Amino acid sequence: MISWELALALRDAGVRWSPASGDRFRLLTTGADGDVFTVSDMTIEPHEFDTGVVLGFNGTTEWALDSVALEDALWHPLEGQLRELLGGTFRTLERTPDGYVVRTEVLGEAAEHRATDAADAYADALLALVAVSAEGPP
Repeated sequence: MISWELALALRDAGVRWSPASGDRFRLLTTGADGDVFTVSDMTIEPHEFDTGVVLGFNGTTEWALDSVALEDALWHPLEGQLRELLGGTFRTLERTPDGYVVRTEVLGEAAEHRATDAADAYADALLALVAVSAEGPP
């Protein structure tokens, strides 16, 4: 799972979340040390309203937490989700003695993104892609 800091950076960069079963998130009010929740058809379901998406907590296992607005939750995308968001820019993931390197190619330019955790390397690569996309082509 990606770090709290990378999850915040992705959100702040404009990466949007459409909750689906299996997605992981933390509450912004509890911070990096807060519990990790998983969206599930049985316990935590996204409900769409005209005013936005609300994550509804069903049952008693969630300490009487009824629901939370999507903007109060911080998505922690999984490796596969990050790889999917990289789309055609993704080239390889390689394990190294120090961790992992994700190689991408954006606008004909090769890049490497290194981290001790594979998910963090993917997140770094996605942040770089979003930054290039925001700048537009040269």
